[in-house]
Amino acid sequence: MDLAARFAAFMLLCATALSPALAQDNRLTVFAAASVKNALDEINAAYTAKTHINVTASYAASSALAKQIEQGAPADIFLSADTDWMNYAVGRKLVSEPTRFDLLGNQIVLIAPKDSRIDNVAIGSGFDLAKFAGDGRIATGDVKAVPAGKYAKAALEKLGAWQAAQSKFAMAESVRAALTLVARGEAVLGIVYATDASVDPGVKVVGTFPADSHPPIVYPVAATAVAKPEAAVYLALLRSATAKAIFVKYGFNFLIRPTS
Repeated sequence: MDLAARFAAFMLLCATALSPALAQDNRLTVFAAASVKNALDEINAAYTAKTHINVTASYAASSALAKQIEQGAPADIFLSADTDWMNYAVGRKLVSEPTRFDLLGNQIVLIAPKDSRIDNVAIGSGFDLAKFAGDGRIATGDVKAVPAGKYAKAALEKLGAWQAAQSKFAMAESVRAALTLVARGEAVLGIVYATDASVDPGVKVVGTFPADSHPPIVYPVAATAVAKPEAAVYLALLRSATAKAIFVKYGFNFLIRPTS
């Protein structure tokens, strides 16, 4: 175990010894990509159970969260759905760069409402997404800012499907908002993370984008520049076997070796 991992384990051990009376005065604020909500809610509950420190979680597009931190919103942890927005935060000294590490991986998939006639779309070079959508809309995150949308556009451009389909896109403020549009039948297709599709019974996966059609999907995490000391304990928990089991249950790839 390296020095950083040992320190994190020590901090976690210390936190479990905090008296409830002391810890009740503390609160940790986590800004995290919308796509991790279900898994992170469980992890936050585990953190509170161990430390008696409550967690306030704010879930949104990574772009929105980074801008909110930049504007002074109080946060202790930033978990981004892509490296671009974490790099943005690092470049503006909004996060503590030494605490940063790549935590999760994911996939993007094509979804449709659960009762749609569309099924088993072969996604590859030259596939005609516009034809599948017909007169309907295709939902994804804003391709100019939201990570899921940026991954979707990159994949479609590489596969030669973007130009014909771009006018059919409904740009959502987050990947979960795009998921909701499809689940409600307001969009005939959507491009979201595989983990999002797995938690909404109102949609079905009809195709998976090749991993080499877009940049690797990586979720980095870091403590903010103004984080409370308890943030180190939280980051240690994210590295743990407990966190890995939860993230894997929800379909994420866990990118680091658990420290405990």
